[in-house]
Amino acid sequence: MLALALAAVGLSSDARAEPGVAATFCRFVPERDDDFAWENDKIAFRVYGPALRKGGENSGIDCWLKRVDYPIINKWYGQMKTKTYHKDWGEGLDNYHVGSSAGCGGTGIWLNGRREPLNTYTKHEVIKTTPQRSQFKLTYQCEIGGISYGEVKTITIELGKRLFDVQSVFTIDGKPAAGLPVCIGVTTHDGAAEAFSDRKKGWIAAWEAFGGSELGTAAVTDPNRIDQIKVVKSANKDESHILIITKTDSQGGLNYQAGYGWKKAGAITTRKAWQEYLNKITKD
Repeated sequence: MLALALAAVGLSSDARAEPGVAATFCRFVPERDDDFAWENDKIAFRVYGPALRKGGENSGIDCWLKRVDYPIINKWYGQMKTKTYHKDWGEGLDNYHVGSSAGCGGTGIWLNGRREPLNTYTKHEVIKTTPQRSQFKLTYQCEIGGISYGEVKTITIELGKRLFDVQSVFTIDGKPAAGLPVCIGVTTHDGAAEAFSDRKKGWIAAWEAFGGSELGTAAVTDPNRIDQIKVVKSANKDESHILIITKTDSQGGLNYQAGYGWKKAGAITTRKAWQEYLNKITKD
């Protein structure tokens, strides 16, 4: 089934993730409700696609927590009928809840003092996937208050990095939306996570006890573009976040990064280590 799914989306054999070899990878996952997933040797993610547009999911980004350096996307999806990826069988697992939240680095329109997420993505395009670097585009479209908002994300993930890069272009009624208020979010899982930030360096983060381990998540952008960093606490499920509130540039653009460090994977094992990592990659 996996080979057929890969062939259906036009991935040649040399673009498939090889087991046991550290590499980046990305692909459309039609066999799992149109997910799109990507990874490198340290981190893995997925977003939700057209098949789930009528559900509770939106443009939030899900962390797949991995603790091996080789690709796991194809393996975990391929064994769905025999082994759930919600249990750690030795390589990691998906126990990170996204729901209707921003997850780890999901964006939204900032309207009337609140995050308004776009729906699940509508189109995808794989630009390249090589061992060193994978890049793809996701297109989002959603009507809010009678206005059609769009976002095209170009996401790049490189080997060895704990954060992936996003270049977004937002539109209103199909035209570039200059100066549009938008937000970049990290969920605090209904306030269970500790939220912290450094506006001068341009990052927001969360650290939480998580599934018998601990997890740090973060988003980073140009500090000169930040209008506000806001911690949102809500009694409503999935609405508690730490947010970067900013505006698009003259072409409707927004650039940022997002990622995580999982204690069970080693390297990033404490809140302090996560903060030090973020400070190191955002040196003045």
